[in-house]
Amino acid sequence: MYFPYIRGRQFDLLALRDLVEKNLLHEHIVPVIEPVSLSSTLVSTITQFNTKKHPLAIIQNPEVGSFSEEFGNFDGAIGNASRKLDFKAAMLQPAVLQALIMNNEAPGVLSDIVALGIQKQDILVVLNDRDMLKQYQNLFASDAPRYTIIPDEGTFRRNITENKVVLTDSFQRQERNADYNRREDESFSDIHLYYRDEGYVGFADYSIIGDSYNEVGFAPYAVAIHIVYPAIDKSLRVRHFVSDSNQDINNPAQKFYQALKKMVQWYEKNERVVPLTLGLKILLDHYQAQTYPGLGSLKKLTIMHHLELMGKLLDGGLSV
Repeated sequence: MYFPYIRGRQFDLLALRDLVEKNLLHEHIVPVIEPVSLSSTLVSTITQFNTKKHPLAIIQNPEVGSFSEEFGNFDGAIGNASRKLDFKAAMLQPAVLQALIMNNEAPGVLSDIVALGIQKQDILVVLNDRDMLKQYQNLFASDAPRYTIIPDEGTFRRNITENKVVLTDSFQRQERNADYNRREDESFSDIHLYYRDEGYVGFADYSIIGDSYNEVGFAPYAVAIHIVYPAIDKSLRVRHFVSDSNQDINNPAQKFYQALKKMVQWYEKNERVVPLTLGLKILLDHYQAQTYPGLGSLKKLTIMHHLELMGKLLDGGLSV
């Protein structure tokens, strides 16, 4: 089982929604969404997963973004009221796996979940704080959660023995996009090869975004495209394609095309070993048409590529 941990930004959610809508998200991929805002895209994504009867986990006590504030401080606006009601209704559908982060709010959140008639053994827990271990053990002394996501650290491995999922940050994020030029090709992950041997029931990561979260985006000097692909040893690697005209923030479309041209040239040389996913195909189509989808859509397409690739990996359909 693979659990991509996704912060619920617009284009991250759109990547998930597009994949599940087109039946391209493998049945053993369960996205874990930490909402960052009570957006219409969040609601429509959950609705689409429910329509397709594809499981996903929604964290009830997110630690980033403004979701908790927006959900708790209802301002009376008609649109917000409708969205809140839609979100509550969507959250009660069978496809949704209730989830929480082990923090100081966890006991209250768990009580609210149980009050809905949901059993402790039917929820997902994210435990990444050593100081929360005792609290976790007290809350789940008799009923272990369906899944507990933990870091790949000895303290957690020793104390969590049931239904544990290992979380790694596979993406080596750089401070500036231009810095990806320093290592154009690097290791991404091999956790899928050995997680069962170490007693885990699944593995999780932050896709090609990384754990870092920023509230506000910014116009980059450089555009970078990140493509995950399978290596000969069955591990995963990531290739970075960076624009050339990186002296200022002007003309992002030109920067995109510069990076995209490098990606296309690389793909044409490695077509045999790099699966043609929908996200990758759309990028190739943009190159042929010389169109610029915007940086948000670029992010969406690279996430789509990674997650569809993971589905092929879980199916055993990747060969090099």
